[in-house]
Amino acid sequence: MVTIKDVARMAKVSPSTVSRVISDSKSISEPTKERVRAAMKELGYHPNVIARSLIRRSSQALGVVLSRSAESAFSNPFFAEILRGISKVTQRCQYSLVLATAENYKEEARQCLQMVMERRVDGVIILASRVNDQLIENLSETEHPFVVVGRVDGDQHHYAVNNDNIQAAYSAVRHLLNLGHKKVAFLNGPVEYTFCQDRYQGYVMAFREFGLTVDERYICHAENLHADGYKYSQQLLQLKPQPTAIFVADDLMVIGAYRAIKEAKLVIPDDIAVVGFNDDAFTNLLDPPLTTIRIPIYEMGKAAAETIIAVLNGDQVIPPQRILSSELLIRDSCGAKRLVRV
Repeated sequence: MVTIKDVARMAKVSPSTVSRVISDSKSISEPTKERVRAAMKELGYHPNVIARSLIRRSSQALGVVLSRSAESAFSNPFFAEILRGISKVTQRCQYSLVLATAENYKEEARQCLQMVMERRVDGVIILASRVNDQLIENLSETEHPFVVVGRVDGDQHHYAVNNDNIQAAYSAVRHLLNLGHKKVAFLNGPVEYTFCQDRYQGYVMAFREFGLTVDERYICHAENLHADGYKYSQQLLQLKPQPTAIFVADDLMVIGAYRAIKEAKLVIPDDIAVVGFNDDAFTNLLDPPLTTIRIPIYEMGKAAAETIIAVLNGDQVIPPQRILSSELLIRDSCGAKRLVRV
């Protein structure tokens, strides 16, 4: 069996240097790291993760909380992309990931707290926050390191990575209002999530800027699933007067919205405009291609992983809350290049 001493001998360094390279210590130069890693690869050396964990009193694992049912999470491209960003960092830093998945939030929160208390993970990444989130409160009380992807309701002291959902939603709705639409429906996600509340606030801000009154009949709260997008779009299209535009808070629901609109014999964007949110990979393949808000999902995942690992290493994280920028991508579904009928 190849040992750490064999690696040190080939790389012409001390065994302690090899150990620090395995831990990706900042005190070791990149040329030395490359030389040690090359020796490890040539010799076929693999660190004993269990033994190292016992010595360091660390699991070298991060818990990831989806913050919604497994069905809802794994069917949404957002989670695949953000996990890709997280994995990019954890692979480099030699951390493994443990997912807390369940059919309901209560069970998922229980699983998360259990793996934290049993020290199966060193820290936790929460992929969305709720209003009065009990899991976040419990993690704070027990002083276990965690970072939230999103805004933590009512507390500015937690580590978080987010995009400005208020500003992003405002820019999307303002764009539709500038095109001449006054009956803009809003297909939002579950009301208990802070990001859905922020997107609602951005929707209201745009209406107020144009001196318009928000009609709550034109607002629906649904699960971020294409089935709900279809169901609630059907309801919105039955309103009198009918909306001339729909702002959808998640691109996955747009698939259902498109289906409902086409079944109603309406043409996008001639009869009704549609704007989405997230810029999922399929949005440019829809007919017509979707105007949507692009948020840096992959980068948010990377930033969240980098933040929690920095906290675990005892590094100072400034600022504790990072806000990444978003942009409105104007494609064909909003009718920006046409005269809008209202």
